[in-house]
Amino acid sequence: MNWTSDHLETDWQATIGAVNVRFGAGRLAETGAVAADVGIARPLLVTDPGVRASGHADSAAEALEAAGLAVAVFDEVSPNPTEVEVDRGARAAATHGADGLVAVGGGSAMDCAKGINFVATNGGSMVDYRGYGKPRRPLLPSVGVPTTAGTGSEAQSYALISDSETGEKMACGDPGASFRAVVLDPDLPRTAPPPVVAVSGLDAISHAVESYVTTRRNPTSAEHALAAWRLLDGALETVLGSGAKDSPWAELILGAHLAGAAVEQSMLGAAHATAHGVAVMLMLPAVVRYNGEEHDSLYGELTGIGSGATESLARRLEALRDAGGLPARLRQVGVDRGELRDLARAAATQWTAGFNPRPVGAAELERLYEAAW
Repeated sequence: MNWTSDHLETDWQATIGAVNVRFGAGRLAETGAVAADVGIARPLLVTDPGVRASGHADSAAEALEAAGLAVAVFDEVSPNPTEVEVDRGARAAATHGADGLVAVGGGSAMDCAKGINFVATNGGSMVDYRGYGKPRRPLLPSVGVPTTAGTGSEAQSYALISDSETGEKMACGDPGASFRAVVLDPDLPRTAPPPVVAVSGLDAISHAVESYVTTRRNPTSAEHALAAWRLLDGALETVLGSGAKDSPWAELILGAHLAGAAVEQSMLGAAHATAHGVAVMLMLPAVVRYNGEEHDSLYGELTGIGSGATESLARRLEALRDAGGLPARLRQVGVDRGELRDLARAAATQWTAGFNPRPVGAAELERLYEAAW
């Protein structure tokens, strides 16, 4: 699809990847109709305390009830959901007799809802679903309602669930874990606190940049990543600078979704192997410079700059990172230089490292850490 300004100024419905997307201001009120359309009668609404406090989760619950659906709310999701919250949510789903899930919130709520879907339908624990295609029984239909413009998890079939003992992120995927439908309401992210807007928006930027150049890139992922970059690069700095009601929130939430759709097709690279959360944008400029030694033309396609695109992109990413108030060096977040070798060895085992366009092993990753230290 050719994404134009018309897609930001009007309500529309379209299929992006395998997900039916409803876009438009105020469409949170349609959550009940959307859930009913995918066959849900007794939804478990999955959210976190902050989103519950904002009123968005209760508004979604009211929309579900207005459509005649019997809803129960599970609001115990933490910023990095573990198998503990997934197990609690699965028990809540069983108690309610849920026949579907509605996730309202950021990436944590989306991931936790997918995790609950695995365990509620197939039993066991999250470690049993690490990898792809592990469930043996069908998963429940689900609906995603993102309240931040960030992870794009609502466009993906993977849940990232942390191991409560080791802190390691477990990537658990299945086609059935994809949301059947997604509601993109630009009115929702405008209520997020400024630090959340910055971190989530920069996360989306990192998804667009990395997914565009991976070894698994394809025409569809490239189209989504390119559209995401253009929407996000043009909007994020404005939002970070003002956060005003008339800021380009539509560009942000659509760009984040398209970046997530690109990741679903083409995965991520070395920046996401070396870091999580806010640290990804700390590492990304170094990764871009490393990759650009062999793939400057790809970054040229993304930015439209041509020769020398790599350094221009790296500096643009640094400027956006600074505008968001994120740290610029690893030492600023408490990383000791003596830890870099061990960090590199661990990063080399991360699955996203294998999709980086320029091969990386422990030695190369250590040099990237050094560049960012």
